[in-house]
This record gives sequence, C-alpha cells and structure tokens, in this order.
Amino acid sequence: MVTRKWPVLIMVRSLGHGGCERDASKIAIGLDRSRFEPHVAVFEADGFRTPEVEAAGVPIVTLPVRSFLNSTGWCGARQLGAYIRRHGIQLVHSLDVPLNIFGAPVARFYRVPAVITSQLSYRDMYPRPYRAALRVTDRLSDRVVVNSRAVGESLKRQPGFPAHKLVLCYNGVNPAEFFPGPGIRPPALQDASLVVGSVCVLRPEKRLDWVLQAFARIYPLHPGLRLLLAGSGPEAANLMTLRDRLGLQSVCHFEPSQANVADWMRGIDIYINSSFSESFPNGLLEAMACGSCVIGSDVGGIPELITHGKDGLVFDASNCDHLAEMLLLAATDSELRTRLRREATLTAHRQFSMENTLQRTECLYQGLLEKQGSPRLEGRAA
Repeated sequence: MVTRKWPVLIMVRSLGHGGCERDASKIAIGLDRSRFEPHVAVFEADGFRTPEVEAAGVPIVTLPVRSFLNSTGWCGARQLGAYIRRHGIQLVHSLDVPLNIFGAPVARFYRVPAVITSQLSYRDMYPRPYRAALRVTDRLSDRVVVNSRAVGESLKRQPGFPAHKLVLCYNGVNPAEFFPGPGIRPPALQDASLVVGSVCVLRPEKRLDWVLQAFARIYPLHPGLRLLLAGSGPEAANLMTLRDRLGLQSVCHFEPSQANVADWMRGIDIYINSSFSESFPNGLLEAMACGSCVIGSDVGGIPELITHGKDGLVFDASNCDHLAEMLLLAATDSELRTRLRREATLTAHRQFSMENTLQRTECLYQGLLEKQGSPRLEGRAA
C-alpha cells in the first residue's frame, strides 16, 4: 500500500553508551511509520545500539567528522547536505550538543523546513566556545527540546534565550522491556541479601565515589549487602582504586557496559543515582520501571521523577552522610522498600512511558511540518 510520509533525520554523536544515544535509538525505532520515515545520522559508527536500529529498518549515515575546524567538518557538512537532498529530509532533530552545533547550521543551509535541537543537560557543563555556538543554534532552531523543567528554567535565565521555542518532553521507558522480574547477578553477588547498585557511564558528574563511600559506611551493619557498578567510562580506574582503599574488593563488583541493560537493572534491589548534575536520567527511570527501590540526589529533574517517600528516596546532593542515611533506611526497612519498589514501577510505567514520549515527539514533529507546509513523500507502508 502506498502511503505519504515525512522523512525525518535524528542526529546524535553515536549509538553507543549514554542517555542521548539511547533516546535517539528509541525515537528512531518508535516513530509512527505511517506518518514518518526515520533516518539517523552519527559521527561515530558501530555503536552497540546500531544493530537494534538497523533491525528496525532505520537507515544510518555516518558522517566522519572529527573536528568542526578542519576538513572533516566541511566534508561532513557536504555529505550531510547530499543525504538531505537525496532523501528529501523535511525535519532534522539533533539530540546532543555537538550535533546541535553541526546539524542546525547545515540543515538551515540546505533549507530543511523544520529544525529542532535538544538541550538535555546544563550548559555550564560545556566550554565557553560551545555555549556561544549554542546561542546561535537557538536562533536557527524552530524548537529547543528539554527533558526536564529544571533545564528549561536554566535556559530561560540565559541572556537572549528565545523562551517561546522551549518544548518539554520527558524521557520515556518501554514497559515491555523494563519491568520487574528476575535479573542478572554475577557469581560475586549470588550470596547477597540485597544488591545495591547503579548502571551508568562512569563519568565524574555521576559521583559514584559517593556510592562507594555510603556503601562502606553501612556495610558493617548489613554484611549481606553487595554493590554492583555496571558501566564503562573514564572514572573506572579511579573508582576501582577507591573500592580497594575502602576494603570492598570482595563485596563490590564492576561490570563493563552491556546492551541488555534491563536484565542488569532487575538484579538491583536498591538503585542509586548520586549525580551532582543531572537533567532527567534514563538509568534512574529504567531502574524504577524494573522495580528497584531508587535513591536519587535532589538535582535537576530528579525531583520531577521521584516523589520522596512515595516512589523513592531523595537525598541532599551536598551531603554524602544524607545519602548513607537514605541507603541505611532502604536497606533496613523492608516494608518501606517493598512499597517504594511497587510505586516506582507504577510511576515509570504510567507517567513516563515511551508511548507518552513518542506521542509528544510526533505531535511536535507533525505540528512543525504542517506549519511549514512540508509535503509528505510517497513511500511504502511498513
């Protein structure tokens, strides 16, 4: 059956580890194929999410851009322009800062009717040249998507930011993939009474050293506890050194990043997000969906996701002792822990489902494209 679809291009640095990468793959795979023809553009090929995107029939173009200031930037821009023209791309949506800076100007140069950029973290995390470039992409974009009210409010405080372009669209989780049940527990954790843990990229802002320190404080009171830190990243060596210094070698297991995130989430009883900077963390949402008892710092959009004492626990992000106190409460009070686990799943599945996120995204895309009078192109129904 012949249908009419809008070709749209989702742009992200890679389809590897990280929240933006996960968001890009979920949107590309989940978009309504009766209305949209999704494409993906990346700078780095062969991320571990690539097979699932390809299996969904979504074309991926790799733009070998290594710098915006040398020939790879210009070659990548011409390659992207050729792809836009060849496929009749009607909307470009970039999901991280490097692709905002690259994608929005190129899309405008090649007269793509609708351009969307995303701001999914705080701008003060980026170097000054990046912040200056983002002020330009704000003007080039039709809409700027944020995934928490906290980040939206921070942008409104930026001088000259076009607040009327802001769109709030929370991250979503797929209940068919992330749900309570038996999970993975490696041999080092088989004898655990409870597994405490986190699944994330091991970066400084995740502050996993606090997780180790809080665990070390309460472990003598609950010697059946075990700690799982699943993920890869630049802080791995430092965290392992700290683990050894705290004497936790036999009770703390590090697992490199894995594609089957949900299985690892289901193996964690008490999940901690201790970040000092966060917008709306996918890992915390997925842990809730998998039935973990969650503990999160009171930064960014975390209090928009967790209601303290209802579906999780929130601690003072300036106080490691408070994190240890919340961890002790969760480990000690089994009735509270059970209730929080149940309510966390309900919150994740009902309020923050991927279905809700996709509906919001599709409404945004369709509204902009219809406003611009963009034609749907003829294609074959999936």
